[in-house]
Amino acid sequence: MIENFFADYKNYIVVPEDEKQAGNEVFDPKNYEAYYILTLSIFDSRLTTWKDASKFEIDVEKSIKMVLSDFNQRQRKKYHLQLLEFDRYKNYFILALSAKTKFNPGEEKDRITYVIDNILTNPFYVGQGWFNLIGEKGKVARKLFCCSFKEYDVEDRNHSKREEKYENVSEFIPKNGEMKLIKSL
Repeated sequence: MIENFFADYKNYIVVPEDEKQAGNEVFDPKNYEAYYILTLSIFDSRLTTWKDASKFEIDVEKSIKMVLSDFNQRQRKKYHLQLLEFDRYKNYFILALSAKTKFNPGEEKDRITYVIDNILTNPFYVGQGWFNLIGEKGKVARKLFCCSFKEYDVEDRNHSKREEKYENVSEFIPKNGEMKLIKSL
């Protein structure tokens, strides 16, 4: 075989499609049908607050951001996760889960549990070393998170703001229908 046989290999490089799209895609809520607010805490935790994770040489906030970035890159056709709240002095963090398709009524718990236990747990458990944060009961069950969730309903939120706006306006209109000028300072 000739040493220079692959000398022009650069002409044949094709960048995988996933790599191109992953860096350019920005979260747009209009592209999703369902939204859930998830509260995650460690199952059988050895920690009282997240700052205690430094004993195990784990930077929790950095770990969360790395795993979520990887999750969003891999699951962009189905789901998107966003960190909403993280406080080093608490023992939980809050995520927003957006799904491309709406979950069937009664199916939400199973679908969210699947996302947490089967897709999200392993990168934390093995990849970030979070197995050190759980006790024996959690290791035997191979369960990392306790999760609670509530659907984030955009229509209700917008509707309540409109009602609130009209309620405030009606307070300024006297019952006799007479309008008065209010002097502002």
